[in-house]
Amino acid sequence: MATKFILGCDLSYEIQSEAVFIFNFEVARLARHLDVSETLTISAGENRRTYIDPTSLNRFLSITAQPGPLNVRYRAEVTLDPYCTDPATIEETPLGELPLEIMPFLLPTRFVSSDRLAAFANREFGHMMRGHSLVTAICNWIYENIDYERGSSDSQTTADESLILRAGVCRDFAHLGIAFCRALNIPARFVSCYAHGLHPSDFHAVFEAYLDGRWWLFDATRQAHLDGLVRIGVGRDAAEVAFATPFGEVEPGPVTIMIERTDGIADPDLRTSDAVSTE
Repeated sequence: MATKFILGCDLSYEIQSEAVFIFNFEVARLARHLDVSETLTISAGENRRTYIDPTSLNRFLSITAQPGPLNVRYRAEVTLDPYCTDPATIEETPLGELPLEIMPFLLPTRFVSSDRLAAFANREFGHMMRGHSLVTAICNWIYENIDYERGSSDSQTTADESLILRAGVCRDFAHLGIAFCRALNIPARFVSCYAHGLHPSDFHAVFEAYLDGRWWLFDATRQAHLDGLVRIGVGRDAAEVAFATPFGEVEPGPVTIMIERTDGIADPDLRTSDAVSTE
C-alpha cells in the first residue's frame, strides 16, 4: 500500500577551520519513491556540488564551509510504494546465477567481517532451509542474542566485535546480519534510511539480502516498520553511506530527524508478515 510521508533532518556544526563536507541524507530517487518534492536550506558554505551514483542511486552533496556556525535543513515529501509478497515464495538465487554486479556484496569489508564469522554462521544457520526464511532466522537470532544498547559501540566497531560484545546499535545489528548472510553465500548490503515507527526518530540502519532476483529488506532490531523505510543510501557497509563526512576541524551540534505520515496517523498498521522490497 502506497503511503505518503514528510521527512527530513536538521544538522548543525561549529566550523573551527575551513572544512569540506560530503553529505548523504537526501531521499534516493527510486522507482518506488513516488512524487518526491524537496527543500534544502544551508546557512553557509560555498562550492556546492552534487552527484548521484548511477549504480546505487545514492545522492551526495558536497560543500566547503568557512569558520563559524553551519546549519543544514532538509525536508521532503515522498510517497512510498513498497513491493510486498509472501516470504515463503522467495528462494535463494544459486551462486552461479547471481548477476556479476552483485558479487561485491558477497565479500568481506572493513566492518563486515564475514570471513571471520564463516564457521560460526555455518554452524548456527547452515542446516536451515535456504531463502527468505533463512535470513529471517538470522535476524531472529541477532534480536534474541544481541542487546540493543546505546553507547556500547562506536564508528570503528566491526561485526565480529559486536558478536563478542553481544551488544550494539542499529549499525551493528545491520553489519552482523550482513556478515552472516555473506558467510552463507547470500549477497547482502547496508541500508541507511528514514524509518517510520522508530522511537526516538533517528537515521536508521537496516540491511537488504539479494534473493530470487531482488533485494529484500530486513531489520534485526525490530524497531521500525519494513514498509515504512524510506531509503537514503546503500553500500557494502556503513562507511559508504555516512550521512555526513567532514574533512577539517568541526564540532558537531544537535541532530534532529523526523518522519511522519501526511494523513496524521501516528502508528499505522504497517507491520506485516509480508516480505518487503523497495527496489
